[in-house]
Amino acid sequence: MDSTQRFSARVEAYVKYRPGYPAAMLDFLAAELAMGPEARVADIGAGTGILTALLAPRVGQLWAVEPNADMRGAAERLLAAADNVHWLGGSAEVTGVPAGSLDLITVAQAFHWFDHAAFKAECRRLLKPGGHVALIWNDRLTDTEFLQAYEAGLRAYSGDYEEVNHRNLGEADFSAFFEGEYRLDCFPNRQWFDLDGVLGRLNSSSYAPVVGSPAYESLTTLIRREFARCALDGQIAFNYSTLVYSGRV
Repeated sequence: MDSTQRFSARVEAYVKYRPGYPAAMLDFLAAELAMGPEARVADIGAGTGILTALLAPRVGQLWAVEPNADMRGAAERLLAAADNVHWLGGSAEVTGVPAGSLDLITVAQAFHWFDHAAFKAECRRLLKPGGHVALIWNDRLTDTEFLQAYEAGLRAYSGDYEEVNHRNLGEADFSAFFEGEYRLDCFPNRQWFDLDGVLGRLNSSSYAPVVGSPAYESLTTLIRREFARCALDGQIAFNYSTLVYSGRV
């Protein structure tokens, strides 16, 4: 499947159940990567606008690039009142953003889908001298019994979880992209869910089994069992470390 279309059937769940980004991370972008009220920024692979919505009030001009029309449509509805956001249907490799126009490029939950060499060339075309790129992920932790069981279930019942996992990226990938000079900063993040929320969070993931399939039934049976065993007051925490890899290209 074309990676840009993997989420078309999951837009509603993505909007409702994917985590946002902590204020401390946004403060870091402002303090360390020159994201301020005059900054010109592009959010590449903007998806349904989760990060875009947090960036828009903090920057001067913002280009949101998202090739999936369903996801982009959800983001445009979310940010209909923002007059500093420019929407583009381009790809990471051919964004459509004007050359030499940007102080900062952000990528949230998407870099692992890109052609890294072509995206690097596009970043070099877009950035002003001294501009930065920030590659961002909410990395789901396995620091509770429930989250360990959830991770094991994904590995057992999701057909391509191992192949599309952003954790497949390593130091060599980031060193090559950033020409060897980059930093990693981490920020705690958390969501709380009831059982319906946990199932919604599952269904927001491109690697979740198809609803109604034997694999989906097996995985959701596991989730329901572990939720009943581990929940406190009908809630489960999804804990994340929000990772920001940043540097110049």
